[in-house]
Amino acid sequence: MTIDYNRLRVEGVYKQNEDGQLMLRVKVPAGVLSVEQALKVADISDRFSNGLLHLTTRGSIELHWLGFGDLAEVLRQLSAVGLTSRGACGGAVRGIVCSTTFAEGFAVTQVLARKLHRHFAGNPHFEGLPKKFKIGVDAGYEGSRHLIQDAGLVYVGTEDGLDLYDVWLAGGLGREPMPALLFEEKVPERRIIPLIEAAVRVHKQNTPVGKRLKHVVQAIGEKKFRQLLAGELKNAVELELADGFEKRLTALPHGPGVRLEANIFAGEVDTATFRRLADIAGRFAAGYLAVTADQNVAFLLGDAGCRDAARQALAEAGFTGKTPEEQMVFRICPGNHECRMGLAATRDVAREVIAALGEKGRAMTWAISGCGNSCAQPQLADAGILAVKSVKGEDGHRQPLFDLLRREDSGFGHAVRQGLSFSELLQAVADLG
Repeated sequence: MTIDYNRLRVEGVYKQNEDGQLMLRVKVPAGVLSVEQALKVADISDRFSNGLLHLTTRGSIELHWLGFGDLAEVLRQLSAVGLTSRGACGGAVRGIVCSTTFAEGFAVTQVLARKLHRHFAGNPHFEGLPKKFKIGVDAGYEGSRHLIQDAGLVYVGTEDGLDLYDVWLAGGLGREPMPALLFEEKVPERRIIPLIEAAVRVHKQNTPVGKRLKHVVQAIGEKKFRQLLAGELKNAVELELADGFEKRLTALPHGPGVRLEANIFAGEVDTATFRRLADIAGRFAAGYLAVTADQNVAFLLGDAGCRDAARQALAEAGFTGKTPEEQMVFRICPGNHECRMGLAATRDVAREVIAALGEKGRAMTWAISGCGNSCAQPQLADAGILAVKSVKGEDGHRQPLFDLLRREDSGFGHAVRQGLSFSELLQAVADLG
């Protein structure tokens, strides 16, 4: 049987290697996962994958080394607990991310994220796009991840009973990073879906295949881009998203609450550990856990009095917070461990970078991406590492070269050293202190 790997992308599936093994990406709206869903994903990995899960910087979960013959059953089991991978890859509206997990205002943004997921996920009007279209809903500007979205929504408060968002459009990383532009401030929720739909139509009608919305702005300029959007919005009808009752998932309705986090190196977690984390969520966090933008698992405790018990449970699960890997923020893409695009063994590189760092360097936030796609968002870390090319070494084997990026303001980090060999990279990071 001939497999059409391009058509599989809309199902959230990418080909991993020439043997036909596959990666499947599970959408998790706002990154919030129920205990039942977490346990089901772990069961699927044990049965059909390798007993490991990869937590992404967009709050999704990836399963690697799947076989084509198992996909239908995997998707059926995900659907049974309300999860989908539809549109998680390829030219479609992707998963709706909330990178400010459990920040003040998250009670509002997580609900909007799930409303947007319900509207866009699996809707054929928002598939078959020239390239991916990413949406982020954030409770504030911390982390600056609104800059990397095709549509970034930042909650700025509530006035007269209306939740208001600053809307940023046409951002993205990849090989041509471009920060999103502020399209409009204080947009009420009822105008959000028509506005995003208009942006998707502009993308679909004006972007060359293989390019993102940012390339339209680069080609025609912001003024013309705004004119195109205005034309699409001329006859738009506001869409009221009111509910009969509040539909938040997490325990506390307002404020940051009591937040605990299990730092997971490179977002790679075995299913036994993930089940222990699900158990902690069931005992202390009202049955929910969250996959964060830093590839960790976070809990919002329903009762501040259980904080010590929850911390003890995390320690018993192996999360003591004592190792450098647990103490640092270090986002890491799968690299060539699992990804065909990867030029470097990112997890191995990251471990050696951590070992080379001094106290000052370990206090910084880090990210490494194994190719120019920048999935680990190195441009948004204090220090970022980007594998940029592969060259033949003296021993005849291919070796990656790296750029070292630094970020010192609210924009993107920029390369301060380029084309570094691995040994040169380690010396450069050691020089940071």
